[in-house]
Amino acid sequence: MKKITFFIVFLLIQQFIFAQKSQYADFIKTWNFIKYYHPDLASRKMDADSLFLMNVEKVNAKENFNDVIKLLTQNLNTRFSTPPIVETQKDLLSVNQNFDWFRKNKKISPENKSLLDNIYRNRFDYTLLPKGKSVEDEKKYEFPKEENIPLKYRLLTMAKIQGTVDYLFPHKYLMDKNFDSYFNTLLDEAVKSTTRKDFELVLAKAVSQFQDNHAFAFYRQLNYRNDILFNVFYYAPFDFQIVDNHLLVTNQIVPEICNQAHLQVGDKITEINGKSISQIIKEKGKLLSVSNHQKLLHVLSTYEYNLIWPDNLPKKTLTVHSGSRKFSTEIPLINATDKAQVSVISNYINHKNSKIKNRNLINKDIAYFKTDATMHFMENVDDDKLDAKMYSILEDASHKKAIVFDMRGYPDWGGFIFYYVYKYFSPVENYFYKYYEPNLKNLGTFSLRDPKYNYPEIKDKTTHPYPGKVFILVNPDTRSASEWYSMSLQKIFPKSVTIGQQTSGADGDVVKINLPGDYLLEFTGNGIFYPDNTQTQQKGIRINELVKYTDQDILDGRDLEFERVLKSLISL
Repeated sequence: MKKITFFIVFLLIQQFIFAQKSQYADFIKTWNFIKYYHPDLASRKMDADSLFLMNVEKVNAKENFNDVIKLLTQNLNTRFSTPPIVETQKDLLSVNQNFDWFRKNKKISPENKSLLDNIYRNRFDYTLLPKGKSVEDEKKYEFPKEENIPLKYRLLTMAKIQGTVDYLFPHKYLMDKNFDSYFNTLLDEAVKSTTRKDFELVLAKAVSQFQDNHAFAFYRQLNYRNDILFNVFYYAPFDFQIVDNHLLVTNQIVPEICNQAHLQVGDKITEINGKSISQIIKEKGKLLSVSNHQKLLHVLSTYEYNLIWPDNLPKKTLTVHSGSRKFSTEIPLINATDKAQVSVISNYINHKNSKIKNRNLINKDIAYFKTDATMHFMENVDDDKLDAKMYSILEDASHKKAIVFDMRGYPDWGGFIFYYVYKYFSPVENYFYKYYEPNLKNLGTFSLRDPKYNYPEIKDKTTHPYPGKVFILVNPDTRSASEWYSMSLQKIFPKSVTIGQQTSGADGDVVKINLPGDYLLEFTGNGIFYPDNTQTQQKGIRINELVKYTDQDILDGRDLEFERVLKSLISL
């Protein structure tokens, strides 16, 4: 009898928790709606956070959706004197805006549906915000890093993440179609989080859903990232690169450790501590925000990020394929507190990155430009002489058989391509993209920006047609502004050939949102498309020739993009 009584009480408690979780979800959805649309809250006349914090603790399992709406709106003005906003934008990205959650919800009364619709019709015009204020402004709330964040502030954090997705993130429609359902599951986990670490795991899962490389760095703000993502404490005594579903050993950083474990350059690691590399990749993808699978493999292959490990143990058991031989070996990792060994790692990384930074394509018939190495053109040049200097450089390039723009990095000077390459080579019209920015008169939709911003206005501009071949080299390091300028180059040189691997897939300006706990959520704030509406977010820019490196190509240190360019010159 006692067991039956206990079971009944347990079921009742679970039903109560589930019901309250549902009410929190309803509360958050309603609060975000009125926060972003109601004139008093959106204009900052009333503080939206205060409305949340004053009422969220009143939510209980006995309340239904109508009670939640009443709780949040009972002290708000619902009789509006100004005329409703009329949508005038002709080209809108509106696929994200969906109010089915209340309009088609049978649990919400007709009166409350009408109330919410009335708020939307009389929504705030964000162009009226005072100078210096913006729609993404959010308060900061700091809490000791070692302490858990109080429940109502955990809920506020989750609410701001969902509000960002619903009203500020232009690529919500690319997210998992079950995001709202998954968010409610995470909301339940946030409520039950008894430690800061537990809650940070929820945050990592939530942000990963953006699938946006501009949000990738969020994990670095997690105070317990070492426990959540298993990194930092220990480093491999070897370098590696993910190829398909294995780690290819590319270098022995500490040879004596590698040799004792019988691990050689060229070996393939397929498991770490009994977990397959493919499973590790899948698990990491649920905690890191990246725009596409190629970018995920790229960041997991970046030695200094140290993100590939499935645990924080100082020794790893590896399953290794070496030629036709398969074996298991245990290898100690390098402790980050060991200054001597860390120095060896640091020197190795610096040397490796220096080789990438200094790669060059030297050929008398080629003009070679690296997007992350153009600032030197301005060194020791007076401002009034810069135009002449750049004209000379580009004129010289125009006499070469080929021009190569290496976009495998982040631009160090946007003016090189946006202004000078455009000024010398491009026709006046350079409409290479469609740029959708937040529609301030109807938040949650995004309007096409005036095409006049696509290229600079240059008085008496002349054009120098280029008869040679143009190559644009790209890879996952081609990100954001580098993707943007690559698209511009594709338009300036319509016969150019873009070669390489899938790019980062996160083009556009970065928006930053403060979250309680002193976290900063960054994400892509606008939508970038080709003029024919081809998507660039997640997909990356158009590539004419995809390049795939084999294990041997990597071990030989080949640059297949350079080789492809040089091969093309033979026929000229």
